[in-house]
Amino acid sequence: MVKVQKISELQPFLGFTEFDLYQDYKSSFLSSDLGRLHSIFPFKSFCRSLGLSSSRRGRHAYFSPEGKVALMLLKAYTGFSDATLIEHLNGNIHFQIFCGVYIHPCRPLTNYKIVSAIRSELACLLNVDSAQQVLALHWKPYLDNLHVMMTDATCYESYLRYPTSVKLLWESVAWLQSRLSAFSKDLGQRCPRNKFKDVSKRYLCYSKKRKRKQSRTRMMKRGLLRLLEKQVGQVDELLARAGERLSLPASFRKRFPVIRRVLEQEKALFAGQKVSDRIVSVDKPHLRPIVRGKETKTVEFGAKVNNIQVDGISFIEHLSFNAFNEGTRLQTSIALQERLLNTRVSAVAADAIYATNANRKFCTKNQIYTSFVRKGKPAADEPQRKVLRSTLSRARATRLEGSFGTQKQHYSLDKIKARKEETEILWIFFGIHVANAACMVEKVKKKKKRNTT
Repeated sequence: MVKVQKISELQPFLGFTEFDLYQDYKSSFLSSDLGRLHSIFPFKSFCRSLGLSSSRRGRHAYFSPEGKVALMLLKAYTGFSDATLIEHLNGNIHFQIFCGVYIHPCRPLTNYKIVSAIRSELACLLNVDSAQQVLALHWKPYLDNLHVMMTDATCYESYLRYPTSVKLLWESVAWLQSRLSAFSKDLGQRCPRNKFKDVSKRYLCYSKKRKRKQSRTRMMKRGLLRLLEKQVGQVDELLARAGERLSLPASFRKRFPVIRRVLEQEKALFAGQKVSDRIVSVDKPHLRPIVRGKETKTVEFGAKVNNIQVDGISFIEHLSFNAFNEGTRLQTSIALQERLLNTRVSAVAADAIYATNANRKFCTKNQIYTSFVRKGKPAADEPQRKVLRSTLSRARATRLEGSFGTQKQHYSLDKIKARKEETEILWIFFGIHVANAACMVEKVKKKKKRNTT
């Protein structure tokens, strides 16, 4: 018997069906929070939007297409690590019903990397616009005030040590030295000589100091830059001499160009020049510093996302790992909401950064009320406009800003532990829309209660 079987294929063969325990578990699942979350998500249409289907060739998949999406929902909903998620999936029948699988108690899943493999598969297929269109169409009947749009931007930080030039240079130096040793061993020759041992001792002493003088830091940078430049030249010389005798792994082909760029940028910074698109991590070269101007965090490292919100439900309007001015995204945000919900926007709540002259003219031309402070002379109906602006601003500050905190604290978006750019986007997507689904559970319950009364 295989480790995992789909419940739809084996329900008559479950070991405890003679006691009707499975039906009791299923009934309790439907009335649980997980069951209500499962009922609110359009699995089949969502999988079609991804182009995700069961393959008839090759090895039989443990999870169906809907089961793979459900596993990603569970990941965001629980906040578990991949290993902990598989451990709970083995022992929790509700988790198994949620994913549409049955795992035999005597033959549990042991390879937790299946979660990472599914995440990578879905990340390559995800199209944010088409996936959000499916969710908006499914949730639209339960939403109110479709004509009101709230928008703001936030940064979903990556799991990253705080980057400094010394740390970045040392990581590059240490990795290149390991590659030089491995390549020399493969070629049967002595490793090229450099000052790595001396610099490593100096770096160890430097890193142990609680207070570091600026002059000592500059000396450390200079030594690391010289060593890294020599190592890059030694690697180039080694590769030119070895030719095709040396098989380069994919990780080396990916990281070595990044280290070249790090060397160029750090040399420019050391000389007092400005650098654009600065790399802050060798493992995650797509990350850029996002200057937010907060009191506690002046700079954040992660994806900056411009979100729109309709009746408490958030959608991604623009996602980028480079810094951008969200004030220029108001018109596209309005267009996105009208496309998703097929309803004309007549009121907008946004921060002061969106209150540009171009946005004001656009909203006036299209008869859209805003929360922006009025320019010029007061209108005839200024008291009513002031009440509307106050209501929109208060709703945006509580609901939209509050949703950012909820997503980050409860739906795995505090520090995103993804390595690739695609998987990080998928992680953010599921975190936002699992929070939406949890909010939709209450909306559906209230809607049904109103209809019955």
